[in-house]
Amino acid sequence: MPDRDLLLIAAYAFAGASAAGILGALVLRALRHTSLVVSLTVVAAVTVTAMLAGTLTVCKAMYLRPHDFSVVTTVVAMAAVVSLATALVLGRWVVARSRELALAARSFGDDGTFAAPGGAATAELAQLSRELAATSAKLSASREREAALEASRRELVAWMSHDLRTPLAGLRAMSEALEDGVAPDPPRYLRQIRTEVDRLDTMVGDLFDLSRIHAGTLALTPARMSAYDLVGEAIAGADPLARELGVRLVGERVDAVPVEVDGREMTRVLANLLVNAIRRTPADGTVAVAAERRADRVVLSVTDGCGGIPEDELPRVFDTGWRGSAARTPPAGAGLGLAIVRGIVEAHAGRAEVRNVRGGCRFEVVLPAAPGA
Repeated sequence: MPDRDLLLIAAYAFAGASAAGILGALVLRALRHTSLVVSLTVVAAVTVTAMLAGTLTVCKAMYLRPHDFSVVTTVVAMAAVVSLATALVLGRWVVARSRELALAARSFGDDGTFAAPGGAATAELAQLSRELAATSAKLSASREREAALEASRRELVAWMSHDLRTPLAGLRAMSEALEDGVAPDPPRYLRQIRTEVDRLDTMVGDLFDLSRIHAGTLALTPARMSAYDLVGEAIAGADPLARELGVRLVGERVDAVPVEVDGREMTRVLANLLVNAIRRTPADGTVAVAAERRADRVVLSVTDGCGGIPEDELPRVFDTGWRGSAARTPPAGAGLGLAIVRGIVEAHAGRAEVRNVRGGCRFEVVLPAAPGA
């Protein structure tokens, strides 16, 4: 067959198949809002029709005899019918899998959990199932965190209301006694009033600072300094309380490694950890402070002699309102100190951790080492 005739046949086949394909595309566009079953049916029908149209166009252009043309038409038509039926049968499996996935996704919307349907699936549907399962896991973890935060808020409100009510009641009683002139020792009453006002001021200040941390508006002024100096200042500030309670305060290992932090806020972090450790360590116990370099990190640690924290409470230690006991008296604090510690440390791109050690627990503040250290 000459090349010119072969090109002509190819052109006729292309024209016939293209016409069927264009018509099928228009039909598919018109039915794009229908179900997947209809779309798969249209795709299968367009494919078979394009093949049939191309073949018959070539046969017609070749001027076959009527008998030969009818034979070719019959053969091609039967092949088209079988092809269309096979495509529809195989397409039903895809449709069934998509329906199962739709039902699973619907339950995901109802109760927030997703269970991928069993059995084999196409790569796209399997990928979609994995993405939905991952999203379900993230939402479940988010709901758990939200529930934990809500429980912490309720606990904090209950404890703060008690801690505020107690000193306020005392202030009212003392002020009424002074006003009525029945106070046996007015100077002592005034000193006690000042003490209670200072305590209330500290609690309100902690709440304000915690709100700034949660809002992401905590302003930091980082500067390069030595961890040795940070630890020294913190120990000096906590030493009077340690002496008062009979607790030994020691520097276990303090390396002069540089860090780039806000000195005021980081000193507050160490002070909170030290005060917490001293108050929970029995008399004649020891609180050890350390600072050391680990790879590209600087670790500041405070180890106390509190006897340890129950394992089920360790994940909650840095939560807002956690106190480690059911005590609701003012000396137990408002449960904000460790939450503030975590907020300040995370604002420095670090992390706060706690774990039990022999005889107590160890709080660690992990910070990035200063550049060029």
